[in-house]
Amino acid sequence: MESKKILFVDDEPIVLKLMKTRLESQTFRVETAASGMEGIVKAKEWRPDVILLDVIMPGLDGFETCRRLKAIPETKDIPVVLFTASHDDNLAQCAEEAGAAKVIQKPHVDQLLEIVAGMTA
Repeated sequence: MESKKILFVDDEPIVLKLMKTRLESQTFRVETAASGMEGIVKAKEWRPDVILLDVIMPGLDGFETCRRLKAIPETKDIPVVLFTASHDDNLAQCAEEAGAAKVIQKPHVDQLLEIVAGMTA
């Protein structure tokens, strides 16, 4: 069976490296992107099974990146999980309005891995 593909988008290089290592240890194939625009380009080219997306990024934030991904025919059906340190009271509502499947608070990596495993099963 082929490993499922995960695209992880975050503007923090150390987070990208740590999450790539953690996800690969779970047998996922992982690509990373350091911005929303780079994430959109990679998602269109690579067609991952799930996109993990940080919310707070310069330029396109995670909500706008998610909205754009959902507007593109090649990426509209890929589940997006927002992974964020934000504690905004409107986070869940904003995530739903953007088209995200789930929102997970950092640093709950184990919860994130459970959700990704369920989405790729």
